[in-house]
Amino acid sequence: MMMQQRLKLAALVVLTLGTLSACSTNTSSSKVTNSSSSQAKTTSSSSKVLQIANQGLFSAGGTVTQSEGIFEPTDQWEETGAGQTSHVDHANVFYQVPQKANELPMVFLHGYGQSRMGWQTTPDGRAGWANYFLRQGHSVYLVDQPHRGEAGQTSIAGDISTKTLDQRWYTQFRIGRWENGKSNVYQGSQFPNDEASLNQFFRQMTPDTGMKSDMGEDFDNELVARDLAATVDEVKQRTGKKALVVTHSQGGGAGWTAARYTDNIAGIIAIEPGNAPSEDSDEFKALLAKKVPVTFYYGDYIDNGDEDIAATAIWQGIRQNASDFVKQYQQAGGKATLVDLPKEGIKGNTHFMFQDKNSDTIAKHVENWIAKNAAK
Repeated sequence: MMMQQRLKLAALVVLTLGTLSACSTNTSSSKVTNSSSSQAKTTSSSSKVLQIANQGLFSAGGTVTQSEGIFEPTDQWEETGAGQTSHVDHANVFYQVPQKANELPMVFLHGYGQSRMGWQTTPDGRAGWANYFLRQGHSVYLVDQPHRGEAGQTSIAGDISTKTLDQRWYTQFRIGRWENGKSNVYQGSQFPNDEASLNQFFRQMTPDTGMKSDMGEDFDNELVARDLAATVDEVKQRTGKKALVVTHSQGGGAGWTAARYTDNIAGIIAIEPGNAPSEDSDEFKALLAKKVPVTFYYGDYIDNGDEDIAATAIWQGIRQNASDFVKQYQQAGGKATLVDLPKEGIKGNTHFMFQDKNSDTIAKHVENWIAKNAAK
C-alpha cells in the first residue's frame, strides 16, 4: 500500500473528531524486541487493605422512545412492539467510594473499542487506575459510554463487525510491529507483552451497538458528551463536589464537549485524546469560561516511532494539535499543560499507558498534577 493511502487509512482510525494539523514523518525508527516477560500476579500496588465504604451502579442520560399504537397485555408477544417503550442511549456507571473519600471524585471515560474494564485492571492482572486513585482518597465513577459495554441499548441499529482486526489496533496503539505472526514490542516498551497478557488485552475490545463503521467514523460524540455531563452532575449531587474527568483516546472529544453541558467539571485529564478543541470552538470557550484546568498526557514512540508506519505521523499531528491548544488556552488565561512522558524521563509507554507495566508511576504523576491544579 502506498504511503498516501496508508496515511488516509490511519487518519480514519486514529479516533480524532477534528482535522489534524499536517506533519512530516520522523525519519528515526525504534528497534523492536520480542518480549517474553512472565505474567505479573500482583493485584495491588500496596499491601494496605483497600476499604470500600460504598459501591453500586446507576445509569445517566439517555432517552425513552415509544412506538405508535397501543400495547395489549394479552398479546405481549406481538412482533411490532406497538405502544411499547425502550430506554436507550444512556451511560452506565459503576462507582466505588473509599472509606476515606477526602479527595475530588473522578469520572473515567474509555476510548474506542473499549469499556470501563480498561480502568479496572491491566492485561497482566495488576490493579488498574481505579484502585490506585481509590487508595489516594478519590471516589471513582467508571463510565460505559452509550452503546458500549453494559450500556448497549440503542436507538440506532448498528452493525457488529466480525472482521479480524486485532493487529490494526495493535499497530495504531503504538505497541510495536506485528510481524511473522508475532508481537514485537518497541525497544524499552512497558507493554506487558507475554502471551497471556496479550490475550487478555485483545479480549478487552468490545463493539459499539450503534455504529455501522468498524473505523469509528459514525461515533456520536454529542450523545456521549451529554451522558458524560449527566454523569458528572449526578456525581456532584451525590458527593457535593465537582468531578475530575479522565478521558482516553476517542473519549477525549466527549470530555471537551461535556463542558458545554455542565458546570461541575473540576478538571480534565486527557490521556492521548484524539483531538483538542480549536480556539474558536464552543468547547474551547466553555472550558475557558468555566475555568476548567486541563492536562494532556502522551506516551512514547511518537517522535521515535517507525517511519514506515502511518500511525507515527498521525500521532505527531495529534500531539501538535494538543500543544497548540495548550498555548492558546494559556494565552487566553486558562490553565493547561501537556505532559510528554519521555521528556519527563518516563519512557516506553504505549497509547494504553494506564495499562502498561509502569502505570502506577504515571498515576502518581497525575495525582501530583491534581494536587497542584484542581481545587477541592
